[in-house]
Amino acid sequence: MFRSILTLAVGIFLGTAGVLVAQHQAKQTIIPISAQDIVEKLEGHDAKVSVVEVQLDPLGEGMPHRHPGPVFGYVLEGKYELGIDDQPTKVFEQGETFYEPTGCLHRVGKNPQTAGKTRVIAVVVHPRDAKQLAIPEPMNKP
Repeated sequence: MFRSILTLAVGIFLGTAGVLVAQHQAKQTIIPISAQDIVEKLEGHDAKVSVVEVQLDPLGEGMPHRHPGPVFGYVLEGKYELGIDDQPTKVFEQGETFYEPTGCLHRVGKNPQTAGKTRVIAVVVHPRDAKQLAIPEPMNKP
């Protein structure tokens, strides 16, 4: 009897640990779709527009970052939780759009669902000489 209870307890522990590991392994994938120079200027600089698809596994999330220009997003599939600067996070549903101003802190970007992929199209207007579309935010050190 004790052996059965111990085996059950170990099984529950390992199952819970497996779920936690799976959550930490949930990932984000960025797929470039297009990039095009445009005639408009962005803060006096020659500009470009880039379009990417962001795919997030269940409970997947990106790291905090900033963009070198404004971002316009469209949720193709699933739900997308977005938090910028010190504003409360908001969950966007399939078919909804969002906007991120230039340089704001994109502190939360995740799929809040436990099942089902999230897919977002992001259109980023940025200086042509920008080295990155997403500039990682340095981690705070204690």
